[in-house]
Amino acid sequence: MRLDKLLWSVRYFKTRSQATEACKKNRIKVNGAVAKASREVVASDTIEVRRDQIDYSFQVLQVPKSRIGPKLVTLHILDKTPKEELDKLELRKLSQDYYRERGE
Repeated sequence: MRLDKLLWSVRYFKTRSQATEACKKNRIKVNGAVAKASREVVASDTIEVRRDQIDYSFQVLQVPKSRIGPKLVTLHILDKTPKEELDKLELRKLSQDYYRERGE
């Protein structure tokens, strides 16, 4: 399966166009190397996604045939995102809530 289609299928991006654009901007790596949207992805590949200043990482367990529901994503990928990156995401959410409450 193409890399952009996989990223869309496992719900890292809402559209394939967004996934393709991320590949063009060198924000996607497969097995440590920057990858094009057309790269074929197979099971056991490790994919790194840079999105919203957070570095996500996951391993492909099996390639889905098409877009899958949110509950089935864990059957197809294994999240390997470091805890520090998830902490950054949580801090960003908290700061957004803080400024939203203050009306800024």
